[in-house]
This record gives sequence, structure tokens and C-alpha cells, in this order.
Amino acid sequence: MEKMNISLSIWPPTQRTRDAVINRLIETLTAPSILSKRYGSLPTEVASFAAKSIEEEAFVIASSTISVTNLNQQQQEEESSNKEDDGIEILQIYSKEISKRMLEVVKANAAVAVTSPVKMESNDSVGSTTTTAAVAGSDAAATETSEEISSNEPESS
Repeated sequence: MEKMNISLSIWPPTQRTRDAVINRLIETLTAPSILSKRYGSLPTEVASFAAKSIEEEAFVIASSTISVTNLNQQQQEEESSNKEDDGIEILQIYSKEISKRMLEVVKANAAVAVTSPVKMESNDSVGSTTTTAAVAGSDAAATETSEEISSNEPESS
């Protein structure tokens, strides 16, 4: 009998898979869960932007791992010729980066919510600053927003 060479590529993921990851991230960031109980949930618009950024950054980092792997590939081929293992390792890097970045976003959102309790109003530039700070994870922006709110509040006697 003749052996059939079947190759299954784990990396890179298809666009369909990447879109599914983004949709799952949006769901995780907006829906009630253990994560949202601890850190709060994000508005859908913010979660959508954050999910796309998280996935793209994780993909770039994991893909850059391939470049490093390819440079050493000739040396590694002598030791191991199994490319599937490399794909699994790269997929693990991708997954870990997504998890790490998602946690950074929800923690930043929680920090902003604690440091600047802003009532979100339509056409409110302060609210927009808060949303941007949550996605970017900028404590400085959160502090700046808190100071803006404090300076705009009437003093109580």
C-alpha cells in the first residue's frame, strides 16, 4: 500500500478563524461572566475595537515568532523535522497573547471606572476620554479625566 502524505496546517489561522476569535472576544468582554463580575463589562463598541486590536497584536507577535523560527529552521531540521509541533507552539503563543491582552484591557477599564466615575452622556467628550483610556489602558488618561471632572463640578459649601 502507498502512504498518503496529508498535511494539516495549524498556523496561520484562516481569516474565518481569526474572525471567530474576535467575535468570541467581543462576547467575553461584553457578556456577564466571572471576568465581568470582577472587572466589569465593556460597551459593545469599545469591546469590538478592543477585540480587533487584541487579536491583531497577538497575530503579529505570533507571526514574528515564525520569522525567528525560520532563521533557525536548518539547525532544527537536524533535530526535529516535525513542523506541526512548531505550529502548535506558535498557536500557544497566539493564545497566550490574546489572554494577556484581554486581561490588560479589562483591568484598565476597571481602573478607569474606579478612578473616574463618569456618567456617560451623549456628546460628552469626557466620556469619550474614559472610553479611550479603557481601551488604551492609560492610567494617565484616567487621572486626567478625573481632574477634568473635579474642576467642572460646583464646589459644595
